[in-house]
Formats: sequence, C-alpha cells, structure tokens
Amino acid sequence: MINQAFLQGLSEQLGQLMNKAPGGSANLQNQIQGVLQGAFSKMDLVNREEFDAQSAVLARTREKLEALEQQLAALETRVGDSGSQ
Repeated sequence: MINQAFLQGLSEQLGQLMNKAPGGSANLQNQIQGVLQGAFSKMDLVNREEFDAQSAVLARTREKLEALEQQLAALETRVGDSGSQ
C-alpha cells in the first residue's frame, strides 16, 4: 500500500495551497488525505519493496529459463549428431 508519510506530505502540500485560497479550512488537510487514501486504495498498486522482490524473482526465473534453453539446444545438437551416424 501507499506510504503514509507520502500521503501525509501530499495532503499537507495540498492543504497549504488550499489555505492560501479564500475560504480555506483547517480540516481540509484531513479531508484531502482521506480522499487520496480512498483513491489509492481502489487502485491496484504495490509498494517499492514488493516491486523489488518480484523483480528479483523475475530475474532469477529469466536466468533459469536461459540456462534451460541452452541445455535444450545442447541436447538437440547431440540428438541431431547421433541421428546422422
């Protein structure tokens, strides 16, 4: 999920901008944070740690696939060589 510090900082910045406008309210920051939290929770987002973990898994899987492809090519070469004798 989204980092709470990020949401807090974003809502503070938006609140400061809104307070400069006529009719700004002290409770506006909390309302903005609530709206942002609700919007982000509806999205299918992952945090950086989850993304990095899945990237590492994908890299390992890619390495294994490449190794298996090389083994298969070597076996196909051997079968092809022994079949031509």
